[in-house]
Amino acid sequence: MTAALPNPAGFPDCPMCAYRITGTARLCSDCAGRTLQPVAEPHCPVCSQAVASGRQCGNRVCRLPEAERGFSRVDAVAMYSGAFRDKIHKLKYDGKAGWAMIFGRLLVGWMESHSDEMRGVDYVVGNPSHVGRQPLQHIEAIMGAAYTEDVTRAFPLSPPGGHRLVKHAETPRSANRTLDEKRAAATAHAAALTWAGDTSDIKGATILLVDDVFTSGSQLQHVARRLRSAGAADVRGLVLARVPWSG
Repeated sequence: MTAALPNPAGFPDCPMCAYRITGTARLCSDCAGRTLQPVAEPHCPVCSQAVASGRQCGNRVCRLPEAERGFSRVDAVAMYSGAFRDKIHKLKYDGKAGWAMIFGRLLVGWMESHSDEMRGVDYVVGNPSHVGRQPLQHIEAIMGAAYTEDVTRAFPLSPPGGHRLVKHAETPRSANRTLDEKRAAATAHAAALTWAGDTSDIKGATILLVDDVFTSGSQLQHVARRLRSAGAADVRGLVLARVPWSG
């Protein structure tokens, strides 16, 4: 008689889960989906922020004319709250690299279950961190894990060490800054990015730009506009977590 398979441990007990090493993107995504706070319905079709029915989104970036907005939409795996927020911090600020594998699976699981949103995407690239970032380059770690977890090569992810978008200089951080300082930091961040390899690849391309957390969208806006100015036809965003708007 075949023994019953154990149940997944549930997020955030991933380190103790029987499928920590052998789990698939879909298994981990479905498991985490039972405990993560989902994006609210209804929500803004541009930034995924919860909005009351019939009301306009309060995000300044969403109110820009389409010609001035760098990205066409930003989707989120879940909301930035509770254990999800805590584990993102564990990776980003404490260097707990094991969470990169879990987050990579969550991203690939989202892509697998959102075929309409993935249609036509030519490149999936991370919003890069500086090569000297401490304790680790968290975005690169997540994107490297996503490439590994995409076992069927269903999505145009870059292999670890072959990232298409790289940051060649450190820039001021935006955390705990004034609004003007945040905007200046976002501008400087975008200016420090380089498209690696053949720059003609970006001409007419649809790019899915991945980040860990979306707050106001200022940084993604500047990066997306940089990509659009280099010739990208469309830039879409995908983030692990959407910060609830408090305006």
